[in-house]
Amino acid sequence: MRLPEKFEKKMKELLREEFPDYIACYDKPRYYGLRVNTNKISAEEFEKICPFMIWPVPWIPNGYYYDGEADVPSKHPYYYAGLYYLQEPSAMTPASRLPVEPGDRVLDVCAAPGGKATELGARLRRDGVLVANDLSSSRARGLLKNIEVFGIGNVLVLSEEPGKLSGYFPEYFDKILIDAPCSGEGMFRKDRKMVKAWEEHGPEFFSNIQKSIILQAASMLKPGGMLLYSTCTFDGRENEQVIEHLLDRCPEFHIVSMERYEGFSAGRPELSKSNCSKLADTVRIFPHKMEGEGHYLALLKKEAAKGGVKASDRKGGQRNMRLPEELACFLEDVSVSFDLGRMDIRGERVYYMPKDLPDMRGIRFLRTGLFLGELKKNRFEPSQAFAMYLKKEEYRKVIDLSADDARIFRYLKGETLHVSDLFKDGDKGWYLVCVDSYPLGWGKLSGGILKNKYLPGWRLC
Repeated sequence: MRLPEKFEKKMKELLREEFPDYIACYDKPRYYGLRVNTNKISAEEFEKICPFMIWPVPWIPNGYYYDGEADVPSKHPYYYAGLYYLQEPSAMTPASRLPVEPGDRVLDVCAAPGGKATELGARLRRDGVLVANDLSSSRARGLLKNIEVFGIGNVLVLSEEPGKLSGYFPEYFDKILIDAPCSGEGMFRKDRKMVKAWEEHGPEFFSNIQKSIILQAASMLKPGGMLLYSTCTFDGRENEQVIEHLLDRCPEFHIVSMERYEGFSAGRPELSKSNCSKLADTVRIFPHKMEGEGHYLALLKKEAAKGGVKASDRKGGQRNMRLPEELACFLEDVSVSFDLGRMDIRGERVYYMPKDLPDMRGIRFLRTGLFLGELKKNRFEPSQAFAMYLKKEEYRKVIDLSADDARIFRYLKGETLHVSDLFKDGDKGWYLVCVDSYPLGWGKLSGGILKNKYLPGWRLC
């Protein structure tokens, strides 16, 4: 692979005697990875049912390599059930090093397409809130789909400038992840198109954007909260100098050491202007030292409080309400306990909102909370997102087919199914369609025929 001369010169200065090993890695194949959705299945249980060969990513508890030449995991029903996300192994690292716990308020600032956000949301275990934002509305639509496939309901999906969000969420979040837009030097082997993009917009272009984003995010973090900054590039202007900029402007922040792996490299203080020794506690991932692509990570903690009104002090109103009869009737078959004060009905559409939200009027949303479904004349139609949120045991009427049953693929293509072998005469109504006990979507049963309600935009081509 031919690399830009300017880039090669910079990497020679950065890596010195390691440079030949770095260049040699371009002759090796890229690595393919998947990350298990632990909100639906444990890594141990997934290993038992996984239909293709996988082996562990040693520094990611729920990460695995797979053979990208032999297998196509994106075509398997388990992928449609949200049991895993396809992700480059090094890219799994940032979300794994931010210590998210159930009940946290979490912000993913630049979240599309959702590789980090889906992991953060899974670790919340339905408790707390994930705010996933991306400035590009088209990319945010893909983000929303991935979040819903993963079954994450306590979510806000936004498409806004981070600077605008800071006015709505001052010191609101417990954890923030910034996977910043960058020059992409660490992805040259994985995606050759990144080289051309680098030549058009290099580190100089991105560094000012990154410095702005990290300061805006810092204002949204609670005292005591933690922020993880990451890029997939090598340039010190986008990495150590951005962290240096934050520490200079916000002295209440300090760098925190994170869990290491033997292939991780230390940050490079000499690439900063101040040569701050603490920058060595940040992490660099090089493709010639790890079975993955290039990354940079820095974990920081905010110690002292700033003045100002906290978003948690100005919550939007929530009230108890009486559910429409058709919705209440449907929920009789659901064993999840919903707080009626968090139900939000807008016209025909019904949402279940995360708790303790600020007043968010004026923000551009793609989704607020879990979209439960729509109220039609004398009936309630559940959403695809609701199906993915549920576990098999949380809904009374289930059709559970094995992954090798041909009807599973027909269902994913949107076809009507004959299921009279599974039911008695007279069985009817909304059924949750599962593959090996993991939900895929809805169907409406009558006379042994299942009318397909799988979301058209998600169907298998």
